[in-house]
Amino acid sequence: MANDTAGPVPTIRELRPEDWDPWYDNLIRAFGGSEEPAEERELFNGLTEHSRSIGVWDGAECVGTAGAYSFLVTVPGGASVPAAGITMVSVAATHRRRGLLTAMMRRQLDDIRSWGEPLAVLTASEPAIYGRYGYAAATRQLSAEIDTTQVRLSVPPGTDDVRVRYAAPADVLDACEAVYASLVSRRPGMLARRPGWERLGLLDPPSHRDGASALQCVVAERRGEITGYARFRTKAEWIASGHNGVVTLADLAGGDPATEAALWRFLFGIDLMTRLVVRGRPLDEAWQYQVSDIRRCLPRLGDSLYVRLVDVGAALGARTYQAPVDVVFEVEDVFCPWNGGRWRLSGDPKGAVCERTADAADLALSVRELGAVYLGGVSLAALAAAGRVRELREGALAEAATAFGSAVAPWLPHGF
Repeated sequence: MANDTAGPVPTIRELRPEDWDPWYDNLIRAFGGSEEPAEERELFNGLTEHSRSIGVWDGAECVGTAGAYSFLVTVPGGASVPAAGITMVSVAATHRRRGLLTAMMRRQLDDIRSWGEPLAVLTASEPAIYGRYGYAAATRQLSAEIDTTQVRLSVPPGTDDVRVRYAAPADVLDACEAVYASLVSRRPGMLARRPGWERLGLLDPPSHRDGASALQCVVAERRGEITGYARFRTKAEWIASGHNGVVTLADLAGGDPATEAALWRFLFGIDLMTRLVVRGRPLDEAWQYQVSDIRRCLPRLGDSLYVRLVDVGAALGARTYQAPVDVVFEVEDVFCPWNGGRWRLSGDPKGAVCERTADAADLALSVRELGAVYLGGVSLAALAAAGRVRELREGALAEAATAFGSAVAPWLPHGF
């Protein structure tokens, strides 16, 4: 049953600094109301960009929230494209089914367009909701639970030249952030982090550990230079036959294959641990091809970054393409009608141009399909097989599907 709509009409306004606490409280309540650790609250208070955040107010009560972070997202070809990282979206349970979410999505996309950002990105708590507004899953992530008593790792040459040592996470934060920054341009979907975001990797409230240790860190070094790091927790468990501990990986980054392998080998070999749990890793990460038995790793896939093209021409022109492509898209975009119509994309590995055209269309699709394939992790051909893309010129689908691919799988390194 719909809620009673009597009373004042809720209003949307830009977030004021003095309103942040009730705004954030509404968000926490909407996501289950669990007590928020003080350090996490303080971090996100500092990261919130007030001029890019909005709240819905019913009188003095905050009943809706939505924010946007200023990100640069790596696209195929290595360029960093401005993107609004949509976050902290909530509507109070007392105000559901009144159109508040749609009103906030409308305001946000209009704002993003005015800011000149061609992309909006998010992670979806409920994917079906955001599809209505033109967002589509563009990256996948890999999780696994590896039986390290049965699975062995074969490492590449040079791994033995890498030294792994323990370090206090805060003490090596700057060096770890430098490693991360050096990797951003190598993989589509990665985020160039603004100052302050490096602290996200150090969040370690006891309430989030589920009985495991405090956050631990090792760094990989070669000739005295830090070339990678891993952050993780350990949890000692015992069964009748002996130890049965668990290592849970929080984050890992390496600047070269030998560094990555040295870090994975370390995680596989921690004393008294029999399982290694990893979540949210790239689909093509090398360890999968170094293990002796992939079945005992129990790999599984999940959706991750959702992409929405706010400016079709600017977004498609900002990336490069694996092969030469010259194709006209007939784009449907009900929620952002300025994107609707025909666009000619001409591009290759060196660059691209995407402009309005009156030429006959080669492919017909919605802005959601363009968002799904934008980072190179979803195939246009697969979407066509699913009935979501129509080929209007023979051969256009194969041409475009090849061009839109990426040599490495796109990946979102962390949530926001």
